[in-house]
Amino acid sequence: MKTTLFFLFCNIFLYATPTLKPIDTIEINGTVKDMVLRENLLVIATDMGHIEIKDIDTNQSIKNIAIPNVKDFMGDEIPARVMSTDKIDNQYLLLSDSGKGGYSNLYIYDKNLTQILSAKDKEAIIKARFIDKEHILLGYLSNEMALLDVKSKKEIYRVQLSESKFSDFALNVNKSQAVFSCESGILTVVDVKTGKILKELKGQNLDNVYRVDFKNGMISGAGQDRRGSLYDVTTGKGSYIAGDFLIYSTALSPSASKVAFAMDEQNNISVYNSSSKSKIALLKGQKSTLNVIIFQDENKIFSASDDSTILVWDLKQK
Repeated sequence: MKTTLFFLFCNIFLYATPTLKPIDTIEINGTVKDMVLRENLLVIATDMGHIEIKDIDTNQSIKNIAIPNVKDFMGDEIPARVMSTDKIDNQYLLLSDSGKGGYSNLYIYDKNLTQILSAKDKEAIIKARFIDKEHILLGYLSNEMALLDVKSKKEIYRVQLSESKFSDFALNVNKSQAVFSCESGILTVVDVKTGKILKELKGQNLDNVYRVDFKNGMISGAGQDRRGSLYDVTTGKGSYIAGDFLIYSTALSPSASKVAFAMDEQNNISVYNSSSKSKIALLKGQKSTLNVIIFQDENKIFSASDDSTILVWDLKQK
């Protein structure tokens, strides 16, 4: 009996999910609203009217890029909330609120700050990403997508994806396709060059999908219905992992063999094997609601919440 209990205890210990703490932190001036990793640079959008660029190898600040203040409903000047950011070569993208009617300002920084769209254009854009130096993919509150020509400041196309409110979009690695999520729980895969809808993925989320990721032919979705969804884009087949709370964020590793979800009320990040759905690690230390999770590689992760601290994780940590 004692021998049986001993082996039972050993098996439980052997297969217990490791709980990991962050290996490092990155402090910024403001609350993180968006974040992308480009080569060795972390580009961070804040609610204080600027983006910060950090070198992840040295943890040093490379550059801060500020945009003009806006006026609130009382007429007072306040920092513009930067909702979305990106980088390509030496160009940086900054999408912010304009302080007027819910419309957006869009800027590109390349040695100097150039405004592409303003409140006068009356566009309620929520997210933006570079496709190349000449084109930007836009996601609208109305769940429309558009491809913007930077030089002409004109849209090459605009497509209404559904009547549901927009939540998020993510590009695949070569930026040929994107997946859009909305409050209906349906994920829409589109061809970026033409705007053609290629596929609708549904059945795994029954409510708003806050965040999506798209890597190596796989898509993950973070659902309000406490479901972390996974889809194979080629087959359209999906599955989900049940959480204990609203799932606000998700990320796939480059190979898509691992997936991360913010699965509980304590803002912990759960990392799973995408195929077996077995939990690989529990990342504890986040103090606020998660906004962004990014895999640098198969083991290193960056995460940002509604606060001024970015956490760095290593799944190989002992």
